[in-house]
Amino acid sequence: MIQVRDLYKTFIKDGRKIEVLKGIDLGIAGGDSLAVVGVSGAGKSTLIHILGTLDRPTSGSVLFDGIDVYTWPEPKLAGFRNRKIGFVFQFNNLLPEFSSLENVMMPALIQRVPKAEAKRRAGAILAGVGLGDRTTHKPGELSGGEQQRVAIARALILEPDILLADEPTGNLDTETGKKIEDILISLNQTKRITLIVVTHNQSLADRMSQQIGLRDGRMYNRE
Repeated sequence: MIQVRDLYKTFIKDGRKIEVLKGIDLGIAGGDSLAVVGVSGAGKSTLIHILGTLDRPTSGSVLFDGIDVYTWPEPKLAGFRNRKIGFVFQFNNLLPEFSSLENVMMPALIQRVPKAEAKRRAGAILAGVGLGDRTTHKPGELSGGEQQRVAIARALILEPDILLADEPTGNLDTETGKKIEDILISLNQTKRITLIVVTHNQSLADRMSQQIGLRDGRMYNRE
């Protein structure tokens, strides 16, 4: 369960205070799915970064199973993030010099999972997203949709409870984007991974169990 209470985020730029999020209240049950929609600059990415513990709120609280994780010191928060949360972004940030398999293995190796086990997990996940025959290919040898599937596999290697996706279909054509949608929905429905997606893609948003909108940093209900 994720609970967001009276969340504010303010940035200071050129001596000016810019309020990006203004009093967000939100609840997401474990295994649920949520779409966050709105125009550019509405605060969507800031919200998902805070939900992913990549950025701290200015005020308010973010509770995971009743615990305000932002009361923790940074090392404990980083450990929580690495264990519990997977990320997929519009730009997949794959390492070009490594193969698909090696890219997917990377987070596990960083967490000191034995290399043989990391390789086993990575191969199984790549097969699960339809890339079992592309494990030795480097990102430059893959299509955009294939690269995004590698990024999804990489996000899953440590078996997170929560998957956060920021415009995961934003750079893809309609047909390829639909395949990525299907993978994300399947992960939510079959593995009960809590799925939170920032998207301009209304077809993807409509497949989530909840939708919220952001406008000028404030939340409104789209349902």
